[in-house]
Amino acid sequence: MREGRSAPPPGPSAPGGGGASDPQDRAARGEDSGGPGAERVLQVRRLGTVPYRRGLEIQAELVTARREGRIPDTLLLLEHPHVITLGTSSSTEHVLADEAERTRMGIELYETGRGGDVTYHGPGQLVGYPILDLKPDRRDLHRYLRDLEGVLLSVLDRFGVSGHREEGLTGVWCAQGKIAAIGVRVSSGWITSHGFALNVDPDLTYFGSIVPCGIRDRQVTSMARVLGRDLQVEAVIPEVEEALARRFGRELDRGTV
Repeated sequence: MREGRSAPPPGPSAPGGGGASDPQDRAARGEDSGGPGAERVLQVRRLGTVPYRRGLEIQAELVTARREGRIPDTLLLLEHPHVITLGTSSSTEHVLADEAERTRMGIELYETGRGGDVTYHGPGQLVGYPILDLKPDRRDLHRYLRDLEGVLLSVLDRFGVSGHREEGLTGVWCAQGKIAAIGVRVSSGWITSHGFALNVDPDLTYFGSIVPCGIRDRQVTSMARVLGRDLQVEAVIPEVEEALARRFGRELDRGTV
């Protein structure tokens, strides 16, 4: 098992926070024009399974390209092999599996530049990395976090899963537990990276290697567990694409995916 450290680009990170109120609920229903940037395109890149280190490299490349205006707003959708990631608010006490146990389970460990605490990624979990320019009308970190929650709530609703926010916490929950985690970075120029992880049908036993997002005594669940049936990541991807484009008032460009 190898452990890696990633030097993040300069800029503020946001672990989340805030309450359950969301003045952008109209946007979640597709009623928000998106302001001055409404005509912009959201380009989707479906990457399949990507090692975490490579995912960091791709994001860094695209953040620079977006800041320089060489690419449009872009959404990366992928899965990672088993990995534990440490955000800027992480405590090592929240990593419960020691190095020997992580090696046995095939879990890598990385420190990263996103906000938030410790998170697990693995097969069956849909990871989304929006590379967005929040200028000129969305330069608000908390609004951005609430927007991502709104996207995920909309997707869950499409599959008949009742999700909600939790007061004072970031992410998406349902009656059975936390179903999606969010941790973002906004670099200079208000360009976003990192993003969200939606539990479609991962092996939930791997979450036992951490205290998810540093929140003790809370269960983690998945769409498949809530629905009581198998569910493939590929079935969820189009709904995520459409919900995010709608939320941010973008024209969806799936290209050749």
